[in-house]
Amino acid sequence: MFTGIIESFGVIEKITIEGSNVHFDLGSALTSELKIDQSLAHDGVCLTVVAVNQDRYRVTAIDETIQKTNLSGWKVGKKVNLERCMPANGRFDGHIVQGHVDQTGVIKNISDQNGSWLFDLEYEQTAGNVTVEKGSITINGTSLTCFKSGPGRFSVAIIPYTYEFTNFHQLQIDDLVNLEFDIVGKYIARMLKGY
Repeated sequence: MFTGIIESFGVIEKITIEGSNVHFDLGSALTSELKIDQSLAHDGVCLTVVAVNQDRYRVTAIDETIQKTNLSGWKVGKKVNLERCMPANGRFDGHIVQGHVDQTGVIKNISDQNGSWLFDLEYEQTAGNVTVEKGSITINGTSLTCFKSGPGRFSVAIIPYTYEFTNFHQLQIDDLVNLEFDIVGKYIARMLKGY
C-alpha cells in the first residue's frame, strides 16, 4: 500500500525486452535502501525489485502492465516518480493508493498560474471510472485533489514543491499519464452498478 507521496526520482538507464516482458534498469538515490522482492511504485505502478547492483536496480513489467499504463512510452533518461510501500507504523500523508493503475489519461492543457500550475486532463469514460469534486486522484503516483470534475475530465493544481520534486515539471500537453482513481469511489460505483 502507498500514499501517493513521492519520495525520490528514478532515472531509466536501460530497457531490455525479453519475450513479452520488459526489464527496466534505474538509478536512484533510494537504490542503496532497496532489496530484492520489495514493492516500489514507479509513476504509480507497483513493480517488484528483481535485482540490485550497486547504484542501479531492476524491475520487470509484464505485457498487461505495459498495455494498461504509460510504461510503453518510457525511454532511457526519463525521470520516474518513486514511492516505497508505507510501513505499518507510517502516516497517511496522501490517501490510500494501491499502485494498481486503472487507466491512462492525457494532459490537455497546462497553464501557469503565477506561482502554481493548472493541469487539465481527460480520460476515456468507457472503463467506468469517475472523479468527484475535491476527491482524490493519483497521477503518476502522486496524490492530488480533483476539481472541475466532469465526465471524462478533471483538473488538478500543482504547487511549486510538487512541481519540482515530482516529474510534473517534465509533463507536456498530450503526454500520457497513469491514473489510479480513489478506491472508495471505485467500490461505491461498483456497488451502485450491482456488482
